[in-house]
Amino acid sequence: MELIKKIKQTEAQAQEIIEQAKAEAARQLEEGRQNRQRLLAEAQLQRKKAIEAAVEAAQSQGLAEIEVLKSQAKKGRQALRNKANAKMAPAVAKVMKYISKPSP
Repeated sequence: MELIKKIKQTEAQAQEIIEQAKAEAARQLEEGRQNRQRLLAEAQLQRKKAIEAAVEAAQSQGLAEIEVLKSQAKKGRQALRNKANAKMAPAVAKVMKYISKPSP
């Protein structure tokens, strides 16, 4: 009888150890899942911040390039005006000379 009692007690202990192991495995699995979710959320947040920083940098760079191009265009237009103005006075003088000539 004592032997049967010990066997049943040992079986109960074994069953309890198995249940504890299952519970521990389930807990570790859940912790792992939560950890992966947390890491994924952090990675997504870092990615979003990196994208926003890249967009902001690109916008700043684009605006700077726009200003440079505007300045170059303004200088180019001014140079063209100066060149045209330099040629305009002699051209007007020629036209006036031609107009003021008596007709033959």
